[in-house]
Amino acid sequence: METLELLAAALGLATLAGLNLYLTVFATGLAIHFGWITVLPAYSGLEILAHPALLAISGTLYALEFFADKVPWVDSMWDAVHTVIRPVGATFVALQVIGHPDPVFDVAVALLAGTLALGTHTLKAGTRLLVNSSPEPFSNIAVSVGEDVAVLGGLALIYTNPIVALVVLILALATAAYFAPKIFRAARLKLWLVWRKLNGPAADKLPTVLPGHLPADVDIALHRLQPEHGAVAWILPCAVGRAKGIGTGTFGWLAATEEPDRALFFVARGKSGKVALRLPLDGQRIARESGFLSENLALYSPDGKQRTLFLFDRPRSELVRKAVAWGQAVPEPETAELAVAAP
Repeated sequence: METLELLAAALGLATLAGLNLYLTVFATGLAIHFGWITVLPAYSGLEILAHPALLAISGTLYALEFFADKVPWVDSMWDAVHTVIRPVGATFVALQVIGHPDPVFDVAVALLAGTLALGTHTLKAGTRLLVNSSPEPFSNIAVSVGEDVAVLGGLALIYTNPIVALVVLILALATAAYFAPKIFRAARLKLWLVWRKLNGPAADKLPTVLPGHLPADVDIALHRLQPEHGAVAWILPCAVGRAKGIGTGTFGWLAATEEPDRALFFVARGKSGKVALRLPLDGQRIARESGFLSENLALYSPDGKQRTLFLFDRPRSELVRKAVAWGQAVPEPETAELAVAAP
């Protein structure tokens, strides 16, 4: 039982350190230094965190992180720098908890602690990328404060009941594993949009003509779905922001066809020959929506509910405007010409 409690405390501290290393070390050391918690003999290795030098260093670094963590994009740069620091620091803290009973056990705990810390750090960094897409700073502040509260609450739970803390840790990891692929795709999309915005062509070199040439795999996919589709009006690379049956952040091509089948087709990149989505334009309202990092093409159903959303990088804003104008134009009905026979 004692070994299980030690393992629970070690892995719990490592997980919290992956979220905020300096707060974990500083709060633990401060609580030990002022006697707010009684360090049991099993956790005697943690007393080193109460050393004045470590308190001064961890407190100073936490003060820096407290402010850096609340500024959009500065927090992401801070996370990038700490990709290695947090797992290494978490491993050190975990090893201080268990002491050195067995070299094999030490190595096993070190590997688990580093992995858990890297997992929580990655989840935190990915979430921050999503939050940073909002230009206002209040969401960053709210998320940062929430993380600090979670760390302090987790520390209290670990020192009160490490077994319960281990159960909460397992549930948190299971939840993180479920949402991790979605967060990863969304974070990858945000990074792509940021990269395109920062490295886009100069204003005088931006494309102004909608391309109409289909890549070979897209052309094959359209013919497989609808052999008699109309002429291609335009095609643009994009990513899915919201669409039924398609994961957010899926990259691909959005193609538009003229009469007799006026519609939009989305072909996922990397899935050659497979059309992911077909969107008839009859009864749909197409609109252009400008985001902080992207230009968006949205389709609304007749009742006004948004059904699909496609995201384009900022250098293609003019092309998106023209694509939306094409979708909003109502084709004129064909008129038959009557030939009058000469008497």
